[in-house]
Amino acid sequence: MQAVLILVLFLAIAVLMITRKLPTLIALPILAIGIAVIAGVPLKMVDPKTKVDTGLLAYVIDGGAIKLAAAYVAVMFGAWLGQIMNQTGISKSIVKTAAELGGDRPFIITILVAAAIALLFTTVGGLGAVIMIGSITLPILMSVGVAPITAIAVFLFGMAIGLELNMGNWAFYITATGVTLEQVKNFALVLMVLTAITALIFIIIEFKRQGLKFSWAQVNEEDAEKKVNFLALLTPLIPITFVLIFKWSIISSFMIGIVYGVITTQKSIKNALNTLTKTAYDGIADSAPAVLLMIGIGMLLNAVMHPMVAKSLEPILKSIIPSSRISYIIFFSLLAPLALYRGPLNLWGLGSGIAGLIIGLKLLPPTAVMGALLSTERIQVIGDPTNTQNVWLSNYAGVDVNKLLLKLLPYIWILAIAGVVTASIMFF
Repeated sequence: MQAVLILVLFLAIAVLMITRKLPTLIALPILAIGIAVIAGVPLKMVDPKTKVDTGLLAYVIDGGAIKLAAAYVAVMFGAWLGQIMNQTGISKSIVKTAAELGGDRPFIITILVAAAIALLFTTVGGLGAVIMIGSITLPILMSVGVAPITAIAVFLFGMAIGLELNMGNWAFYITATGVTLEQVKNFALVLMVLTAITALIFIIIEFKRQGLKFSWAQVNEEDAEKKVNFLALLTPLIPITFVLIFKWSIISSFMIGIVYGVITTQKSIKNALNTLTKTAYDGIADSAPAVLLMIGIGMLLNAVMHPMVAKSLEPILKSIIPSSRISYIIFFSLLAPLALYRGPLNLWGLGSGIAGLIIGLKLLPPTAVMGALLSTERIQVIGDPTNTQNVWLSNYAGVDVNKLLLKLLPYIWILAIAGVVTASIMFF
């Protein structure tokens, strides 16, 4: 009966989130507390031997709120670096340089702009960055004849490629699933390549389908700003280099990137200090939505990993979760669209609870869970109509956000399947 009630609550919360009647950052703590209450977890539950309190207050709420602390500190530092790139003109210069390199060749311009977007989103993030970069890149793409819906899709593919190498996200995956940095890094690199290949196929097909319709690019005074120097353009590569090559920690690598970005763009110590201070505040504000979401995810993870909850759900999950490579591929491939709307296969939503249960009950190796959910996440990050970036980009270009999903779905579903198959080979 407890298992049934937990599943009913899970579905009810999912419906409320899908219908936008309950925000995710509110829904996840409610779900966490509700699951613990249904499973009978008391407010206080102190083990007489270890003296550890695993009750609802100390373990689920307090412990859950700080469970992903390392991850959201990394997100804050990443947002800080992103603000430095935005406010010093680095981001704009990277996009404009890519467009200039393409000359008057629409296909080459599209590829280079997508690559520039990917490079930027390895570091930047948040709706503010999407608005700034989108307001530059979409007019460029549409001015060379790319249809508005295709231009948005190219932006989202480029963004998804970059986010796969975003180290703030890596920190979250590590903490949420218990895998190592090396394991996340290796699989993220594979998914990045698969996403890039899918994006290239999409662009080729769309260029063959559509006739070019030219419109003038939007130009404003900001577009005439002087470019930053070449060394500053390397800023987004600095933290990635220190993690991949020198094996530094994520936060330390972000700090090196922050210092590098300021040194290469500021001409005086006073300006450098002012830039550091302002971008730090702006970066914290920019990362606040992600931090609040992670607090809820941490609570949900601790709730579902509580021994009393795990015991209640173990029989049902054992009968559902695949135990062989073939069933693993079929299960996660067919259900991949459940990553949409913060669903049960979305690690940034309800999927965090599912992942915690599967790992806690040892039904699948943590690496296999990570691989499956990072693969299905490709559908969510590129096509989800509830993403703020999808909504803003669609409104900006005058495209229906649901039509955008329908156009993207065949490509991103195949991408997710390719990721699942790869994960089964690497981790099963």
